[in-house]
Amino acid sequence: MAARITVVKHVHCALLITKLSCLSSGIRRCTALSFSVYRREFTSKRVRRKFIDFFREGYGHRVVPSSSVRPRGDPSLLFVNAGMNQFKPILLGCADPRSEMVSYRRVVNSQKCVRAGGKHNDLQDVGKDVYHHTFFEMLGNWSFGDYFKVEACAMAWRLLTEEYGIPAQRLYVSYFSGDPANGLPADEETRDIWLSMGLRADHVLPFGMKDNFWEMGETGPCGPCTEIHYDHIGNRNAALLVNADSPDVVEIWNLVFMQYNRESNGSLRALPQCSVDTGMGLERLVTVLQGKRSNYDTDLFTPLLSAIHQCSKAPAYQGRTGAADVAQLDMAYRVVADHIRTICVCIADGVYPGMAGAELVLRRILRRAVRFSTEVLQAPEGALASLVPTVAHLLGDAYPELNTESDRIMDLINQNEAHFLSSLKQGRRVIDRTLSNMDENSSFFPASVAWSLYRNLGFPLDLIDLMLEEKGKIVDKKEMKVLEDEYEKLGLQSEEDEGEKLDQLDLHSLAELQRQRVPHTDDSPKYCYSVGSDGQYVFEPCKASVLALYCDGALVSEVRQGQHCAVILDQTSFYAEQGGQANDQGYFTKDGLQDVLFPVKCVRLAGGYVVHKVTAAETLRTGDQVHLHVDEAWRLGCMINHTATHVLNFALRELLGPIVSQRGSHCSANRLRFDFSVKGTLTVSELQKVEELVLNIIRQNADVHVEEVPLSSAKQIAGLRTVDELYPDPVRVVSVAVPVSDLLASERAEQTSVELCCGTHLLRTGAIRDFVVVSERQMMKGVCRIVAFTGDDAIKAREAGQALQEELESLEARMGLSNTLSIQEAKRLSKEVGHLINAVDITPMPQWKRLELQTRLKAMLKSSNNSIRKLEIKEAALKAKELLDKHSNKPVVVDLIQTDSISVLMKTVVQLSKSTPKSLVMLFSHWESSGKLLCACLVPKGSTGGSAIEWALSVCSRLGGNAEGAKDTAKGVGNAVKVEDVAEILHWAEEFAHNKIRNVPRTD
Repeated sequence: MAARITVVKHVHCALLITKLSCLSSGIRRCTALSFSVYRREFTSKRVRRKFIDFFREGYGHRVVPSSSVRPRGDPSLLFVNAGMNQFKPILLGCADPRSEMVSYRRVVNSQKCVRAGGKHNDLQDVGKDVYHHTFFEMLGNWSFGDYFKVEACAMAWRLLTEEYGIPAQRLYVSYFSGDPANGLPADEETRDIWLSMGLRADHVLPFGMKDNFWEMGETGPCGPCTEIHYDHIGNRNAALLVNADSPDVVEIWNLVFMQYNRESNGSLRALPQCSVDTGMGLERLVTVLQGKRSNYDTDLFTPLLSAIHQCSKAPAYQGRTGAADVAQLDMAYRVVADHIRTICVCIADGVYPGMAGAELVLRRILRRAVRFSTEVLQAPEGALASLVPTVAHLLGDAYPELNTESDRIMDLINQNEAHFLSSLKQGRRVIDRTLSNMDENSSFFPASVAWSLYRNLGFPLDLIDLMLEEKGKIVDKKEMKVLEDEYEKLGLQSEEDEGEKLDQLDLHSLAELQRQRVPHTDDSPKYCYSVGSDGQYVFEPCKASVLALYCDGALVSEVRQGQHCAVILDQTSFYAEQGGQANDQGYFTKDGLQDVLFPVKCVRLAGGYVVHKVTAAETLRTGDQVHLHVDEAWRLGCMINHTATHVLNFALRELLGPIVSQRGSHCSANRLRFDFSVKGTLTVSELQKVEELVLNIIRQNADVHVEEVPLSSAKQIAGLRTVDELYPDPVRVVSVAVPVSDLLASERAEQTSVELCCGTHLLRTGAIRDFVVVSERQMMKGVCRIVAFTGDDAIKAREAGQALQEELESLEARMGLSNTLSIQEAKRLSKEVGHLINAVDITPMPQWKRLELQTRLKAMLKSSNNSIRKLEIKEAALKAKELLDKHSNKPVVVDLIQTDSISVLMKTVVQLSKSTPKSLVMLFSHWESSGKLLCACLVPKGSTGGSAIEWALSVCSRLGGNAEGAKDTAKGVGNAVKVEDVAEILHWAEEFAHNKIRNVPRTD
């Protein structure tokens, strides 16, 4: 590794070490009084600024701003969890050669990080101790192919001991002790560097993979690291407390020497260049410099804790933990203080509370903060949002987006808090009621109830566990796993298949309903929604009467707990599956029993009745009054995608002409699917134009007009889009931008989308936000299917496509040097092309970009294979010439050559045979590292007594291997660990040729 460091760097580092050595005695004489002076001076803002200035001004590092906590184009991460995330393309050698990033050599910054999901997940530890956080700032300096271990250690030591004034005798360093299982040696180089800088041997300590081999996730850049630990007590030898989970000796800085990439199969692969990635948590460093024992006692948190106290009814924060924190008041302070920082940073960076991925994690963080704020600290509703200005004041200088986005952050917190508090009250009633009905001796809470809380009220499962822990109960995890598996299985089924599970009313039951004069369901409440003053959609509540129950193939007057049934109401706000739009999700509650939830699994139409499939959570009878709760997030997603489907339909017809005819569609909250008739598939240009047409209408934020008119009048509208189905009369007309009344009065077709549709739609197109066609393929001749994403999913698809394009362009640049590549390097690049082809095929991204990348990758793969073939032919020709000079015109040529390619081996056999067409040729190549022996042979046409495949099989089977081929040529592989084995098999192969294939005269 030392060979990677140039002589100049060695000289520079030597000077640094010399300077440190000269100062070491003075540093060790630092008194507690002098260090306390430093403590008074170091505010968190000054600590952050000094770190940046030290590397920028003293060592020529470029200051790169913190990236967003939302990873860009990296599906392996929920959040940015380390400072190096944004530099991953450099570490992997795939940075865009045209980007500024490729010029980075020395970099410094303070990176916003969130660890609340994936491999690095601190969420459940936050609040229990005084040092875990979901959001933290990572101070870091990087070297990308510039300095390495020597300089990194020297600079870190100087900053800590000289600039920050930390007594050297309180610092301990660790280094990687190696790991035979991974084939990794001990990092003795780093150990020797620290010792050469004057550190005592008992302050330089070895540790294994767990502590001193850093990895950012299940996959990604990694390498051995050296950590610097601080002893809060001092004046002792604390070596045994390093990495022992002692609060007295804590890690403050981790210097990672990036040398490898952890592949998806678990193997380690060397990075294109060695780099340095250091990370020092600002919170812990400030704790040390301000002379505190808790991160929450520093000026990063004390203003927040004070603000929390002012808006709550709890006593002031005391810093207690464990059993001493009897009512968990101090834990609640820490949870709220930590979580509000995370919430603010995430929302400012565009991660909003949601239902999947990072958004779902943030939703859980926010709800956990709300619970501790309202229930433990007794803070009023709105208190959480009131902390946002304090966060902005503390962090806004470093991250100005917190200042500009404060209003948006507060609004989102208040909206989510109000919704959750309502759910929280209802959820607690559900839990309390269930507990009261349980056997006192049972410790297991029903998993079905916990699952209903999770799915219908949005309760995080860990929050349910916390609530039950207070009551001495736990959820039956095995039963919960069964429910989760069932839900995932349902999610994998198509929307069409899902609907088949609903028990359809039979003819007799329908007739009975009509005989009893049960009125058809009034489903007009499904259209009762509006946009509030805050721009959010508001869905009106709905109360209904149970008119009929259908269970086990018959109408019944009552169903009991646990029974699956169909429920018919006098009115409903639930949307039944029709018109290509998925049915609503949600639940019922009985009047007077609001804590009992009746989950609605699917909704269908049958003879004018809206049939709700329900699992009874309690006895339900005809005549009961129920309150209907539609899953508003799901409904809004369906509305977005349904309106986007109309706009897409219009865009396709505008672009391709009247040949386009809708053949089917389906939209849910997650995506939209549109089938249409067209000649062939769309080109890249056509896909781009379709997207642009849709995006133009989104940008216009056009009104969506809906009006119910007589069917006969509606059919007179010029340019009306219809499909082959029966429409009701009157019928709903949905028009974008142009009022329906104008369409009815006009005799010419307007350039707009106008359709007959019973679905629920947006009121304005701007709410779609973004639109991306992620798939377009021919279903059958003349019929194509488009799948598209909207909103956040569309944005993520664009980012993924851009990331893969940058990776491709980086690979193209490296392949441009093919004239200087070896066969091994060319094959490695070819393998990279293959991996990239697979990634492009399966990653959701704009379809037009996928097609472009696939075309380029196909050409790259062809070029790569041609280069490899030419290199192999060239190498084979050289080897064949050497063999020809060596063996002249021998009738049997058996020899050993150096190559790791069976292809080169076979090409050499063929080349040699061209020069000696009557000779039998068998060549071997020995892989000493693996003990494998490659074999390739050729038997001239017309030879008697045997064939090439027989020759190869005889040889390889003798070595415990196998072979394949034909009469003329064959190849195979066997095992030959010792060199003696190779010599023996060469002799045996020649003897076989002489004795078995033909009577060849000997020349020896």
